[in-house]
Amino acid sequence: MLKSIKESVINMITSRVFVLIIVFTCLSGILIYRLFSLQIVHGEEYLDGFKLKIRKERTIASTRGNIYDRNGELLAYNELAYSVTIEDVYESGRTKNDQLNGTISRLIDMIEENNDKIINDFDIVLDENNQYAFTVEGKTLLRFLADIYGKSKTEDLEYAERTATAEEVISYLAGTKKFAIGEYLDPNDRTSDFIVGSGYTKEKLLQMVTIRYAMSLNSYQKYIATTVAKDVSDETVAMIMENADVLDGVSVTEDTIRKYVDSVYYSHIIGYIGKISDDEYAQLSEEDEKYSLTDIVGKSGIEQYMETTLQGTKGTETVYVDNMGKVIETSDRKEPVAGNNVYLTIDMNLQKAVYNLLEQKIAGILVSKIRNIKEFTLGENESASKLQIPIYDVYFALFNNGVIDTGNFQKDTAKDTEKAVYQTFLNKQASVVDMLHTELATNATTYNNLSLEYQMYELAIVSMLEDNGVIMTDEIDKEDSTYLAWKKDEVISLQEYLTYLISKGWIDITKLSLESQYSDSEEIYARLIDYIDENLVKDSYFNKRLYKYMLLDDQITGAQVCMLLFEQNIIDGTDEEKQAVQSGSKSAYSFMLEKIENLDITPAQLALDPCSGSCVVTDTQTGEVLALVTYPGYDNNRLTNSIDSDYYNKIYYDLSQPMWNYATQQLSAPGSTFKMVSAATALENNVVGLNETITCKGTWDTLSPPARCWIAPNGSHGPLDISGAIEHSCNYFFYEVGYRLSRNNGVYDSDTGLEKLAYYADQFGLSDKSGVEISESAPKVSDFDAIRSAIGQGTNNYSTVGLARYVTTVANSGNCYNLSLLSKTTDADGNLLADYTPTLRNTVDLKQSTWDAIHLGMRKVVEDKDYYKDLTIQVAGKTGTAQENRKRANHALFVCYAPYEQPQVAIATRIAFGYASDYAAQVTKDIVKYYFKLEDESSLITGTAESTNVVQSAGD
Repeated sequence: MLKSIKESVINMITSRVFVLIIVFTCLSGILIYRLFSLQIVHGEEYLDGFKLKIRKERTIASTRGNIYDRNGELLAYNELAYSVTIEDVYESGRTKNDQLNGTISRLIDMIEENNDKIINDFDIVLDENNQYAFTVEGKTLLRFLADIYGKSKTEDLEYAERTATAEEVISYLAGTKKFAIGEYLDPNDRTSDFIVGSGYTKEKLLQMVTIRYAMSLNSYQKYIATTVAKDVSDETVAMIMENADVLDGVSVTEDTIRKYVDSVYYSHIIGYIGKISDDEYAQLSEEDEKYSLTDIVGKSGIEQYMETTLQGTKGTETVYVDNMGKVIETSDRKEPVAGNNVYLTIDMNLQKAVYNLLEQKIAGILVSKIRNIKEFTLGENESASKLQIPIYDVYFALFNNGVIDTGNFQKDTAKDTEKAVYQTFLNKQASVVDMLHTELATNATTYNNLSLEYQMYELAIVSMLEDNGVIMTDEIDKEDSTYLAWKKDEVISLQEYLTYLISKGWIDITKLSLESQYSDSEEIYARLIDYIDENLVKDSYFNKRLYKYMLLDDQITGAQVCMLLFEQNIIDGTDEEKQAVQSGSKSAYSFMLEKIENLDITPAQLALDPCSGSCVVTDTQTGEVLALVTYPGYDNNRLTNSIDSDYYNKIYYDLSQPMWNYATQQLSAPGSTFKMVSAATALENNVVGLNETITCKGTWDTLSPPARCWIAPNGSHGPLDISGAIEHSCNYFFYEVGYRLSRNNGVYDSDTGLEKLAYYADQFGLSDKSGVEISESAPKVSDFDAIRSAIGQGTNNYSTVGLARYVTTVANSGNCYNLSLLSKTTDADGNLLADYTPTLRNTVDLKQSTWDAIHLGMRKVVEDKDYYKDLTIQVAGKTGTAQENRKRANHALFVCYAPYEQPQVAIATRIAFGYASDYAAQVTKDIVKYYFKLEDESSLITGTAESTNVVQSAGD
């Protein structure tokens, strides 16, 4: 149309009418809008000579401020880079989707040809079985689905939309009602069937949907670019420029990307940045109107907390583009103002050292517990400290946690062992699916009479049906007798359970592709079995259980597992090592232990107990946090700016939960680390005298049921004063304390004791969050059973950082700070803007004799540890263990401060499911050595598993 108008103008060049048309065209935006169907949003459109120009105001992103540690070491900064963008410059019509999809497809190929990556900030990824899967759940998933289906509120979602699978979302967006990504059965007949995704791999279809969906979010603003890839190579830039004639709307722009130094150590503190969400925009734009829906903002950690400080002020410029979105000229540029810099209280080197020391110790615990056996069952009356790890659990963990990429087995590039294992897997899968089909169709064995293996498979079926929305869990009456017979009593078959769900209308038959919505129950059940057959083979959980039993049945050997590690380059190894494993001259058990000892395979990769830990180090005199460590960490460089979808998918499903901050978000009972609170409560309430002794008899039986001290039935502690009770962690003593605190006019009243304990728990800062400026779980002060609460049980639940504030208060004899990770902020020129000195929350007012008794007891705890005797600095501390699940090892805790005489630092350490508190105390000893430079760093941080000393007691 534009061409024909230009020709008409040329034909009238000698006419006065030409002058009138030019004048009218320049003055009338309405005419141009109607003639060219251009949407005027951000500027003016007019003809410059014979060329259409669109004038618009464009913002220029500011440079984000840097983040430094307490010593000025750089932790987060910006780097110049190229980004690839695309604008919707395509005219509406029947061919628009074809043209736009063609351009995007070519663009993806060019970007990936040079090993650059397409942005995937969509909430769907491809899982290890090459199936579409959501990366969010709960309310976040519902919000995502509401956006997909155009609903303003999640409550407006229809049932089919609310329960849509990731596969169904992709099919919806790629269908003809949305982006039409695929092919018509007859390319020349648009009335023929449209095949979604035809002509594309599943990965490319996801990329296409991701880009089209992102563009659709900007559809109300024509000429607004959508970023397709960031930090692309010079080769990609050159290729795009060379092919500009077939990439309408595509541009290469200069940009900045966020970079993080040694990211895995600091990722939970610093966080990362990403595209602003609707909720974030609503909140931030209230504080500052400069924000827009295209901004990049802090998504977690300090990046999020200090967002408005780090962000800076945008610049602006006037740009002129043609009707294809190409910039013709720019003018009126106003430079952006860089964001301010943030300095943390964290010591970069200490943070890194503590992380490595934790990993070494956790690996050492694993090595000490692994046995060359297939299975282990804990005896009915055995302590969790007796738990052992079968080597077959280690083999399976490599499959279960996605260390071994089973998706690679079926690729053309698969190597010999991969091919062999895959064929074994296919045979096993076919056999099990056939057996399950028979069970559902004919046998109907009650669940409790199935083997453990097939119980797992049937649970996988139910889980799959629930996740896919086939079983409508929200509709089920949870008190129904048949439901309970399956869920709780386990006395009916899966066949009976499923047919009952059908009879009650608790199966969504729209998911089953029935020929008629009026099918009878038998037809529905037959189709349900077909659905299970078709989908179970794609279910990740089910397939992983197959590998478990293939290992236990020796269909896959330990040697094959080791060879898979070599073939997939998960570990490095010499030809001699490979030959030794293949020939059997080195057993798979010995090989695997060696790799764990050398951290070639890490605790985080195995995700067995223990696989995580945390440690917080504070300055006792200021409340500044010197280190806040959670293991394992993650690489926030791969999540910032634009998400690396493969990496995000990996850590999202990682069973060690690397994105979880174990230092601030994990809560557990404090165990005996709580006994300083109980001691202070007892002395200040005069229920125990300073020099009074209570005689431990092993079993405290003043009330029923009786409660045992940890030393029983093998002995007792005898008479102890308050310091001795802390030293020996005597539960009997503190049971008696809880009892005495609860006496109200001579009558036992648990609430009275709980109230007194809660008061001092609050005084020590345990009743609310610690004050650190990142996400933190709220603590729980016990409100049940004063007697057991006095030994750190009851319903007490605290984070590691909460325990750090508590022991900091103990160390400095009463100053309870609101802990802080922030030191100061400066402008880009280094001028001080704000000083973030931790504030004093409260002062704990105790008699000096009470403080002295508590400190002495803590000092004696450490004096009794043989492995602390070589320290030239005196340490005072308290161990603690906390049971979460009898079938899993106890959590290991240790809190301390040093030096004993003039405290400088306080430390709280937790190894989740770490068996015994001595392990936490041992790694803390190494942290003390590092901090006070008592031993060379190279001899402390070896990069190998730390040997575990003999546990001296189970007394927590």
